[in-house]
Amino acid sequence: MLLVIDVGNTNTVLGVYDGDRLVQSWRLTTERQRTTDEYGILCRNLFELSGIRWDSITAIAIASVVPPLNYTLRRMASVYFHVEPLFIDPARNAGMPVRYSPPADVGADRIVNGVAAFARYGGPCIVVDFGTATTFDAISASGEYLGGVICPGIQISAEALFSRAARLPRVEIARTESVIGESTVASIQSGLFYGYVGLVEGILHRMIGELGEGVKVIATGGLAAMIGRGTGIIETVDPELTLEGLRLIYERNREAGAADGDGR
Repeated sequence: MLLVIDVGNTNTVLGVYDGDRLVQSWRLTTERQRTTDEYGILCRNLFELSGIRWDSITAIAIASVVPPLNYTLRRMASVYFHVEPLFIDPARNAGMPVRYSPPADVGADRIVNGVAAFARYGGPCIVVDFGTATTFDAISASGEYLGGVICPGIQISAEALFSRAARLPRVEIARTESVIGESTVASIQSGLFYGYVGLVEGILHRMIGELGEGVKVIATGGLAAMIGRGTGIIETVDPELTLEGLRLIYERNREAGAADGDGR
């Protein structure tokens, strides 16, 4: 079985694949201070609760945008699973041409999403990932990563509002029935939700205008379902997109390694 780990600034998502089937997944808070042993024990507990054998994991693939955790996770893979993990490097092993300058500056999760989106839905396509930052990534009809947009995530926007406006209460981010709020809480929720929907739609309209006809729009990330229901431009919400991209990249690297070995 394959363990895939997507390390984001706010959340870390883990998944276990048996072949091409996602057996189980978990979403955790990213803690930069966790040790190798803490990650190992955490994984063991999650596996036991889900009935997954500890020794069934034979490979690990990781996409990380938190460099301080890379050594910890590499060590965890070695000590607890006895495998060398594959860390996704957009410029080296992702298997997707990157038209970004320099290619190494692209977040690993963005390329992983692009690989999965192109494989599942074809191109041209745009992937919107609602994470700590909201990213918009453009993939060409031939499967090239063209670039994209990075903007503050809705949670960051909300925190900025709450911290700078002393009289405004903290509220849950939620869709309101009416844009015109009839209370302070409803007004804040409306502004956060519909304001963000407007941002998403505005960026997507411009990106689609540059890419041309036939562009597919896929959303992923923690708030993708909620924001996606607020706009008709997002066609598909795929919460497992990043995990699937990790699986695909691992399989392609494994097959390439096997081919190299056969050629020797």
